[in-house]
Amino acid sequence: MNIGVLTFHKCINYGSYWQARCLVEALKARGHEAELLDHDCRCVRRAEMHCALQPKLPQRTRGNELKLYAEKTRRFVEAIARLPLSRRFSLHEPEQARCYDAVVIGSDEVWNFRHPWYGSKPIFFGDGLRAGRLVSYAASFGNHSAWDGMHPAWARRLSRFAALSVRDANSWHLVRGATRREPELVLDPCLLFPQPAQSEPADESSPYAVVYGHGFPKWLKTLAQRWSLRTGVRLVSLGYANDFTDEQRIAAGPIEFARTMGGARAVITNFFHGCVFALINGKPWATAPSDYRSIKIPDLAAAIGADARLVDEQARDAAFAELLETPLQPQVSERIASLRARSEAYLDAAFA
Repeated sequence: MNIGVLTFHKCINYGSYWQARCLVEALKARGHEAELLDHDCRCVRRAEMHCALQPKLPQRTRGNELKLYAEKTRRFVEAIARLPLSRRFSLHEPEQARCYDAVVIGSDEVWNFRHPWYGSKPIFFGDGLRAGRLVSYAASFGNHSAWDGMHPAWARRLSRFAALSVRDANSWHLVRGATRREPELVLDPCLLFPQPAQSEPADESSPYAVVYGHGFPKWLKTLAQRWSLRTGVRLVSLGYANDFTDEQRIAAGPIEFARTMGGARAVITNFFHGCVFALINGKPWATAPSDYRSIKIPDLAAAIGADARLVDEQARDAAFAELLETPLQPQVSERIASLRARSEAYLDAAFA
């Protein structure tokens, strides 16, 4: 089939880039023609650039870090330009996009009503798209809780989808509660089809652990530093500045991100795709989800049986060290394999 993929492919965000690329390549591997719908909006571009250069607001980026975030942004722009893209069209004129046999919407937070610039955009619910069928894959409502429900107007839009799937339990309950349909719970595209993201590790002179995210609580910083001093494993901050680490790699592009993750001894993160990249590379990991990610990270951990990887301020040095020094348990890998088979079966059925 000729398939268009609608997602947040232009975000200056490692997870957004890799989930978009992995989903397109997963569809191609199944024999389809696939490309990303290259939607564009001046306001969104402006918001994206502002967030890329000032990721920690209200804390302002330091002057000596600003050029590094600018270099990171440039590398993203170059990497995104190499993705299989449709002809460009306005985000607000979806009817200008090509006609497809099917359009896949997802993954990422495409249905998050609280997203600061993409929230409640009708295109992500299928409005105006010219497609033989609408399919969602691993769509998420992000930090919009199921307790807050969904307006019936949005639920009616979802009723037009030939097949519905989500990537977390919170999104499952939102769709089920609003539409009475039970969506399939599937893997993030990076876990579904990890091959593109499994890069050859970069050569390193000494062992290191990746720190991915920002806004870490003080207690986690202390645990990480004590573990690093005790083991001799350097802490490398990837993509963002973190003053408790030994090295800052702020300017890393998506490809450098994948290579650095692949060579890490362990991963400390409060971002969803930090957990995902630890999993696809078989790395020990620990996470303390940020408030924004307090729904999706626990849902991922619960789905794969890795709840123990979530830590809080009650964590002690020994328990934290065990997480960062213990490989993935076999049952976690088995659970991912089972979910991958289910996800593949969902895609096959959706396009049958």
